[in-house]
Amino acid sequence: MRLQINGEGKNVADGITVGELVASLGLAGRRVAVERNREVLPASAWPTQALAENDVLEIVHFVGGG
Repeated sequence: MRLQINGEGKNVADGITVGELVASLGLAGRRVAVERNREVLPASAWPTQALAENDVLEIVHFVGGG
């Protein structure tokens, strides 16, 4: 299925969850915020939130430093 992630189109497996997507992007275990269709998703919901065709995601990961 096709998603829009941070403004770019991306094909992913059907039925993938937010948690699986975050892991596939190499961001598992990092400080990450996910917005799906303009709604911020709590990290506790990621394992059960299946994505749908044409979902629009903004994924932000935080970087420390000064």
